[in-house]
Amino acid sequence: MTALAPHIAAFLHERLPVQQGASEHTRDSYSYAFQLLFTFAGEKLKMSPSSLQLEHLDAPLVLSFLENLESSRGNKAASRNVRLAAIKSFMRFVEHRVPSSIEQVRRILAIPAKKADLPLVGYLSVDEMKAVLDIPDPTTKMGIRDRAMLLLGFTAGLRVSELVGLRLESVSLQSPASIFVRGKGRRERNLPLCRESAQALRAWLAIRGQPSVPELFLNARDKQMTRSGFEYICAMVTLKATRDIRKVALWLGHSSIQSTEIYTRADPSEKLEAIEALTPPVLRRGRFRPPDKLLELLRP
Repeated sequence: MTALAPHIAAFLHERLPVQQGASEHTRDSYSYAFQLLFTFAGEKLKMSPSSLQLEHLDAPLVLSFLENLESSRGNKAASRNVRLAAIKSFMRFVEHRVPSSIEQVRRILAIPAKKADLPLVGYLSVDEMKAVLDIPDPTTKMGIRDRAMLLLGFTAGLRVSELVGLRLESVSLQSPASIFVRGKGRRERNLPLCRESAQALRAWLAIRGQPSVPELFLNARDKQMTRSGFEYICAMVTLKATRDIRKVALWLGHSSIQSTEIYTRADPSEKLEAIEALTPPVLRRGRFRPPDKLLELLRP
């Protein structure tokens, strides 16, 4: 039997970042996929995840895991395919490290991805975007930051990962103002900035200060703005601007309004009548257990 932990550690900390140059977002996505897989495998095989061996991850177990994602977790085909892609990438890596696993790897690589329907792209109207941009308070540091972030995201068409990963060195405010973006798949592009975006960035840079992190946009602790941090800001601003929780769910890509209801709790004065009809989630009682060593390795 072959210990699993050393191979998954090498895959996440050497193969992805060093050899493949994978983004932090990709590494986090893969880590989460393996958290789900190893938790499922441990429960199915009645052992702790840290006791799993490479040989336990065979094609029948992976297929059961994928079925569980859809039946128990309610994942759509697209999410299932993302988890499968992570598993296949790891198995290709293992194939060269453990030659005896070739047949096991071949069977897993033969598992087909599911056809996924392409969803309609949600968007805000021009008036709604203007309303969103008017919400941040221009007399506060965070308001100036939020307006610059949102305006840059709107006008430059940036992904959230591109926006929060944008560095100071990638911004040029000399005429003509522009930003240099490294996007998905390591694609690079140089984008011109409109006058309003350039002005908003100048206002932010004037008060940003000189923290040690190189990213352009910072959180309240002067650290890099995260994807979840931006999502929270975007949700709160959109909610205040449109007063429509459905717009927030649409903009964030949430599958249900219940997923978005958390943002109304931050500001009771903004509670909407539509939310009052929702039933709060029931939390299952549990007891503390020490974290599994393998799952702890996968947490960011």
